[in-house]
Amino acid sequence: MLFVVDSDMTRDEYQALLQLHEKTQPLILVLNKADRLNEADRDTLLAHLTRRVAGIIPAQRIVAASARPDTYIQIATDAEGREHEETIQPAADVEALKTVLWKLLEADGKSYAALNASVFAGKLSERVGQEIVAARQHLAENIIRHYALIKAVGVAINPIPAVDLLALAADATMIVHLSRTYGIDITRHQAGELVRTIALQTGYLMGTVYGIQALSSLLKGLTAGLSTVLTAGAQGGVAYYGSYVIGKAAERYFAQGASWGAGGAKPVIEEILRDLDKDTLIQEAKTSIAQYLGKKS
Repeated sequence: MLFVVDSDMTRDEYQALLQLHEKTQPLILVLNKADRLNEADRDTLLAHLTRRVAGIIPAQRIVAASARPDTYIQIATDAEGREHEETIQPAADVEALKTVLWKLLEADGKSYAALNASVFAGKLSERVGQEIVAARQHLAENIIRHYALIKAVGVAINPIPAVDLLALAADATMIVHLSRTYGIDITRHQAGELVRTIALQTGYLMGTVYGIQALSSLLKGLTAGLSTVLTAGAQGGVAYYGSYVIGKAAERYFAQGASWGAGGAKPVIEEILRDLDKDTLIQEAKTSIAQYLGKKS
């Protein structure tokens, strides 16, 4: 581990150095921007730093360096003898630091390699975990939208009263599929119970979404299905939204290890309802339903 300063250490820097000293990695104190000092001043400052960190960092691990030396102007002469100014960027001077690093590697290279490998493995594991979470979320979103559209189209075109209620089975199937995405196995009965829990907790799905579906079913029955054109878009859109809410709530449940958390289902579902753009979702569903019915007609 490199601890870099460009002058004498402040109190805060010294305290930070003490904290780092407790870690397992070896510390190297680097006096950077050494090019700004003449040789005498550089040697004096290095000696002072060595005394300050005595007992913390060995003298052989205290070095001077110039990672990016200051530029300077140089007068140059071209081929025709005309003089002009050139800005010169000196090369970095880190040779002393390289020497210390090589000596450390020669002495304890295997130990440091193992330590760095463990750190890398931890970061890799975290990265893989993040990728898995993102992949599951993406797959879950596709599953939810797929089943919501299936249900919405089925509800929209079904001319038989009460058969709309069979569309509830699509929600249970969706939940079974979602559970497998998160590595959790549940039965269709358990999926149905989860659908009821979500619907009852919101008080919205059972009271509004399915209520509209039931009324539309009755209207279609009384008119021998002629009201489908009038009700299909609205009814299907609401069905889509209701199924989408159920899917997002179930996804959250499975993502938390088949648990609602300490607060139960209600606050989780309320948050989902609050974050969703209902009007946009319903409009998207209406458009998709219209496209589907147009292809079938």
